Amino acid sequence: MMMSPVISQEDIYRTLEQVMDPEIPVLSVIDLGMITDVEVTGPNSAHIKMVPTFAACPAISYIKDNIRTVVENALGIAVTVEIDKQVHWESNRMTAAAKEKLKNFGIAPPQTVEGEMQPEIMLNTPCPHCGSEHTYLRSPFGSTLCRAIHYCKSCGQVFEQFKPLE
Repeated sequence: MMMSPVISQEDIYRTLEQVMDPEIPVLSVIDLGMITDVEVTGPNSAHIKMVPTFAACPAISYIKDNIRTVVENALGIAVTVEIDKQVHWESNRMTAAAKEKLKNFGIAPPQTVEGEMQPEIMLNTPCPHCGSEHTYLRSPFGSTLCRAIHYCKSCGQVFEQFKPLE
């Protein structure tokens, strides 16, 4: 009798690296620090907890469904996905690799927040195109809730920044 292989937490985390953010397709839910818990609940089942980057993010249902579908299809197990209401997402949850991917994608990554978040942190945002610090905040509201719009005085580019959140 052939036994099916046991799925591990590591298998699930590795698979979650393939679940990309629908608004920033170069970042996975792992890069963004959206996964708060993975539990193997049986030989053919798992429970995943996630936290959205913004509570009002319009893509929450899509991301939950995508997590479930990708993991189920890749590993052949039943998956439930739950919003973790005990954890609040903050930009410090993003990996260093995620911040570099954002920059290469043309979006300024959020600065690291230490202590209480000060709004001034958004004023000094280096340009992801030329690296200049001669930029200014044009609008705290970008194309999505998690982004702000900046202008670079050196290269003349308008760019978005992923907002730092604490």
